[in-house]
Amino acid sequence: MSTQNEAPVTPEPSHTDAAQALVGDVRAMRERIPNFVIPDSKGASRKLVSAATVPPQFIELTAVAVKNSDRLTRGGGADPAKLRNLMSFADAYEPVADELEAFAHFIRYSVISARNTAGSDALTTYALAQRLAKRPESADLAPHVDDMRRALGNRGRKAKAKPAPAPTPTQPSPVTTSSPKTPSK
Repeated sequence: MSTQNEAPVTPEPSHTDAAQALVGDVRAMRERIPNFVIPDSKGASRKLVSAATVPPQFIELTAVAVKNSDRLTRGGGADPAKLRNLMSFADAYEPVADELEAFAHFIRYSVISARNTAGSDALTTYALAQRLAKRPESADLAPHVDDMRRALGNRGRKAKAKPAPAPTPTQPSPVTTSSPKTPSK
């Protein structure tokens, strides 16, 4: 009867669970952003660009004009306070969008970097296995090398293009040359 002093093994948190929790956090941020709108179609932004790119001074001038002229007041239209609030929102949240885009770019780079490290290590292991499989004492690696080769596919070096064969000196074809002796009719 033996007692073993084993430390309890704490499983590493799942990357999938951690990433899903972050997705939940990002989606929860939607609720905190006033005027948050999800595009209703793929080209929805294109439809908005024309009016969205008018100069801020133009918007302020229209707000002043509406405030000073009752004839420009229309139901549901350009309320000066609403216009100023929308411009304030746009100015305040544009850096947030820039930061999130940069963050997304950095996450994508981190993903590519992780894949690169894993792929590079795997390619190094493959190269080592190929060399070791040629030795009698580690010939048992050959089936693994074959499996790795199949899984890798045709990603290796591209075969060099074969140089075109040197042209051979042309000799007259017997069909195209006329013989000096042609039968006369």
